[in-house]
Amino acid sequence: MDIITQLQDQLDEMAVLAVNTFGTLQRDAPPDRLSNSYPDPLNPNPKPEDVSTKPQVQGQPGAPPPAQAQPPAPDLSEQPKAMSHALVLAAKKFDALVAALPLSSEEDQVKRIQELQAENEVVGLELQKQLEAAERELKQVEVLFNEATDNCINFKRLD
Repeated sequence: MDIITQLQDQLDEMAVLAVNTFGTLQRDAPPDRLSNSYPDPLNPNPKPEDVSTKPQVQGQPGAPPPAQAQPPAPDLSEQPKAMSHALVLAAKKFDALVAALPLSSEEDQVKRIQELQAENEVVGLELQKQLEAAERELKQVEVLFNEATDNCINFKRLD
């Protein structure tokens, strides 16, 4: 695989990593208050006289059953760090690929382009000769085929 294709693939990988990293950061970001005049998004009912916040003695009728232990929440702070680390590694790999590109002056590039064009002309002429030879052979085959079909059609049985 040539260096340009590797650069394109690495750039695609970096784009995917960036989108996923930013999406994860957006998804996991805690809500933020825009103003003190808006209710707190984490505590939608801040009234202290709420019945559900009063302590209830166990065994009272109408008391909710004791809360069961919740499984520990996954640590979401590690995922963005890991994704950011992967993005940094991909960027470093891209930089290494860019550094591996051959450095040449504009004159060297023009000279290389002229060499490639000359090589292309030589190969083009050779292909043209091969095409002409193939067309001549096709005409010969068509003539032979027509003769063979005419002989078959004109073939008469001897009784």
